[in-house]
Amino acid sequence: MTYRIFKQYYPHILAACFTVLWCVLAINPLMRDVWLAENLPIVGVFLLLVASFKKFRFSNTAYTLMSVWLILHTIGGHYTFAKVPFDFFTDMFDLERNHFDRIAHFSIGFYAYPIAELVTRKKQATPIVTYLFSLFGIMSLAAGYEIIEWWYAVLEGGDAGIEFLGSQGDIWDAQKDMLADTLGAVASLALFRWHNNTN
Repeated sequence: MTYRIFKQYYPHILAACFTVLWCVLAINPLMRDVWLAENLPIVGVFLLLVASFKKFRFSNTAYTLMSVWLILHTIGGHYTFAKVPFDFFTDMFDLERNHFDRIAHFSIGFYAYPIAELVTRKKQATPIVTYLFSLFGIMSLAAGYEIIEWWYAVLEGGDAGIEFLGSQGDIWDAQKDMLADTLGAVASLALFRWHNNTN
């Protein structure tokens, strides 16, 4: 397979690999009710990307960045975020809690890149408005998701509600998650700017 062909079919390869991973991690998750709740946004985003592929093909960089959250969230859904085997990271930095969820939240910010790419290629805004729209879009999404987590935890209650919320006893968990989302967006927009300046 030449590099040109690989580059052309890269999104298809990425989608196939993710599908295999998703199917494997759908088998015997730690808590099926939490798995169902966590997988609703995963399946929704994945199907949206598949359905929109012919109408608007993002860059391979954008698909790579978007796949990071899909993969991390799929892993988190299988184990529940607080119980993902992540001890090596916790021990390495002598942390008091499992921070896998923070890394997953950081990867949500990566979606600022495809948002900026879409707006730029459609020529719908100036560069500064594009960056601000992409950043605020992720920040709004982050706040909305924290509200959904709270709503689900109250509605479901019990162990499932606690595991879905994933605060692990941190009273500032929601705020720290939103900060992680925002920092991920800033990082991905810095990458987008660098790509635009070098291409």
